[in-house]
Amino acid sequence: MRTDDDSWDITTSVGSTALFVAAARALEARKPDPLAVDPYAEVFCRAVGGRWADIVDGKAPENRLRTEWGSHFVDFQGARTRYFDNYFVRAADSGVRQVVLLAAGLDSRAYRLPWPKGTVVFELDLPRVLDFKGRVLADRGDHPTAQRREVAVDLRDDWVRALLDAGFDRTTPAAFLAEGLLIYLPASAQGELFAGINSLACSGSHVGIEEGEPMPDQAFEFLKARERAEGSDDIFFGLIYNQQYARADDWFGERGWTAKATPLADYLTQMGRALPPSDSEATQMIRSNTLVSAVKA
Repeated sequence: MRTDDDSWDITTSVGSTALFVAAARALEARKPDPLAVDPYAEVFCRAVGGRWADIVDGKAPENRLRTEWGSHFVDFQGARTRYFDNYFVRAADSGVRQVVLLAAGLDSRAYRLPWPKGTVVFELDLPRVLDFKGRVLADRGDHPTAQRREVAVDLRDDWVRALLDAGFDRTTPAAFLAEGLLIYLPASAQGELFAGINSLACSGSHVGIEEGEPMPDQAFEFLKARERAEGSDDIFFGLIYNQQYARADDWFGERGWTAKATPLADYLTQMGRALPPSDSEATQMIRSNTLVSAVKA
């Protein structure tokens, strides 16, 4: 059950969803034609061990990633990763040298993307999540391809001030990313997040956002109840808010940004991946999701 002041590490509550996504990215990377390859996804799963290592080894057939729903979720994560990798390449090509990962989780882009010289990547997340990632990568002796700065902050608090205190320059264009984040925030916090990004972004800044259209309340409550009854380790509906402050393309478009919204289903089709049939449990997950990118005039 979520509360206004809840917290977590990488294996509990919202933190564990980062591992679930990492496991999906690891499985995507093993395909003969992966949409994206994140070599660190498997590293994080093995660092935690247990069921997470078993998933990437194919030893946990009862896990949801091994179901029909899971196969589409893996496609989803591959497509989402590719979309936002390309988003950052475009931003860097335009001259952006500040990157802000909001709820960075187990995002490894500071280590695996070819950032231009002088790029600073700010990673915002809860302290225990950042500690885990930093420790795992340090133990491997890996080094980021940009200057990486951890900003330990809860995005429901004054993250704007924390980012400025970490050296963010609001007079220089930046690329912000909110990937796999909005569904874990109530609508009011989503609005504050949008406003914070807009307040920090000067002309030439970019923003990338993944958003999901809320489902009908009755359907949402049914899925939460079923999840509790099943006692699954893969809790999802009990962690999300099923709220939307505003469509990101509309909100940013009304404030001087040129925004483009790409339905996930369209992007998957463009990438050559099959969509779930209309009666599939995965249909709502795919059809309700949209990938947004915008540039501030």
